[in-house]
Order: sequence, then C-alpha cells, then structure tokens
Amino acid sequence: MREDLLTIGAFARACGLSPKALRLYDSLGLLRPARVDPDTGYRYYAAGQLDRARLVVRLRRLGMPLAGVREVCALGPADAAREIAAHWARAEAETALRRDLAAFLIAHLTREPAPGPGKDDVTMPEPRLRHHAHSDPGRVRPANQDAAYAGARLLAVADGFGTAGAGASSAAVGALRFLDEGEPPAGGVLDLLEEAVRAAAEAVRDAASGAGEAGTTLTALLWTGPRLALTHIGDTRAYVLRDGGLSLLTRDHTLVQSMVDEGRLTPLEAAAHPRRSLLARALTGDGAATRPDLRLYDSLPGDRYLLCSDGLSAVVPEPRLRGLLAAAPDPDRAVASLIDAAGTAGAPDNVTCVVADAPAHAA
Repeated sequence: MREDLLTIGAFARACGLSPKALRLYDSLGLLRPARVDPDTGYRYYAAGQLDRARLVVRLRRLGMPLAGVREVCALGPADAAREIAAHWARAEAETALRRDLAAFLIAHLTREPAPGPGKDDVTMPEPRLRHHAHSDPGRVRPANQDAAYAGARLLAVADGFGTAGAGASSAAVGALRFLDEGEPPAGGVLDLLEEAVRAAAEAVRDAASGAGEAGTTLTALLWTGPRLALTHIGDTRAYVLRDGGLSLLTRDHTLVQSMVDEGRLTPLEAAAHPRRSLLARALTGDGAATRPDLRLYDSLPGDRYLLCSDGLSAVVPEPRLRGLLAAAPDPDRAVASLIDAAGTAGAPDNVTCVVADAPAHAA
C-alpha cells in the first residue's frame, strides 16, 4: 500500500464522515476511494481527497440532498458558489413560511375574540380564483381515468390507474370538494387538508372494492388569499407562474425520482428511464396508509396556477409550459393551448389541466 493513502477509518476521522457514509458515497460515485484492495475489498483514500470530503460534509449540513451535492461537486468554484446560494435562498424561503405560520398561530391563540359586525360595516365581495379545467382522453388510451375540479378556492387533479382507476380518481377529487364551500381558517388549513386526504383515501378504497388493483394520484391546492395550501401524492403536478417564471411546487413520488434524489440518476437519465412512471406513493384500494406531502406557500396577486396529470408534464417540456401559460390571456385559453400542445406531442396518455388566476388584489 502507498504510504500516502489513509485507511477508511483514518479518512473518516479526518473528514468527519462515517465509514458507512463513505461506502454510500462510493456506491453513488460521489467520493470514490483512491484504491480498493482486490483481495479484501478494503477502501483507501488519498489525503488530497479530504477537501472534497469536507465539502460534502458541509453541504449535507446545509440540508442539501445528495443529488444537489453531486451537482455542486461537479461544478467549478464560481458555479458551485451560485448553486449553494440558490439552495440557501430556497431554504430561507421555506423557513420564512414556517415562521409566518408560527406567528399566525401564536397571534390566533392569544388574541381577544373579534367584536360582532356593526351597522356601519360594509360587506366586501369575496375574492375568487378565475379558473378553468378540462380532461382529454388523449390519442392512445381507450378510456379516461383522470379527474379534475376547479372552484373559487379549490383546485384538484387525480390520475387513476388499474381496473377501477376512473372511479378511484373521481372519488378522490369528490371527497375534497367540500373544501370549496366557505373560507377555511388560514391557521388550520393544512390540518384540514390532511383530514380531507384521509377521507379521499377511504373514498378510493370504497370505489376500488372488489374491482382488483386500483388507485389514484392526487394533487390539490386550497387558496385562502394570503396563503396557498398544497397536498400531493403521486406524479400529478402543481406549478405557479409568477413574474414570468414557472416554478414546480410538487415532487414526483416515483421510484425514478427517488433515484434522482439519491444521486443515482441525473434528471436527464430519469426522463428517458423505462420505468419513470412507476409510482412509489399513491392512494390505493388496498387500504395502505400513505402520508401525503403538505406544504404552505405565499400567494401573490396575479399568480397563475397549473395542476396537471403526467399526460401533460411527460410530453410538454417546462419551457414550453411556461410560454403557453404566460401567453394565454385567461385560464380557458391557457388550458386549451396546453391540451393542444400535448396532442401535438402525441398525447400517449390522458391529459388533464386546471389553470387558475389569483385576483389582482388577494384577500
């Protein structure tokens, strides 16, 4: 063995990573050992690898996922610094949302009850989303198993699968429609959404009972004016168009996406993977309890929201989505142009879109 090589134990102590983590990063191609003993399989590292290892440690302490760490390590210093700054900006934005929610809850729990309405009160019109939804069977599938809903406050899309997929998606969306009645309390909106998804899971089980394998994805947005609450499970998606930029609000619950998160696939490799549609999480008829993603975002006047099934997102790239959403003068024409774009791309799956515009002055 070369004298300048460190054993995996010595290298772990020097850089702050555990031997287990080093073995993981070796398997992911993130931090390869300088030498592997051909007889014992024991790993040895060069002292010159310590800087890279310490960078990995610090990036993980920032909360950066492995896929992001891998990308930063492959960049030059200037580009890496910009990527770290972008990651931290996202982390600070998420922290700010949690801080605002905590402040709301504290104020809500400690304030005095508001007085009743007086004779001089003026009733203002309730702000509402301008919205449109449409579902198209596409050009290949014999039946449409998607479902959608768009209302003054609630937007939802579900993509069913299996022998009772159409019933499962319709049941899931139908179980959430009560959320569009009245104005939900801003402080408890995520709890309300979580309860609604439990009801949707029960509805899916009922719809799939005795019909064999069946289930559905579900993505829904509940708009309260100052806040936008999201629940999501599966690979249907939600986007927001703001100031000309398109942002994805959801993360696909697929096995391929989990491989991207772990650094085992690049996003480009994932897009062409033969099993890219294999779901890791969904609402299913077998009663398996799967917790949905729940998020709270700021809603800004003039935001445009898009919910869609993967029949759109899998065939129309995001730059094209952004251009079509930005060009359409209203939700109706935005939906029509998106459906047309999926058709032009072959529409191999059902295509469902919901587009909604926040009012110019939110509540």
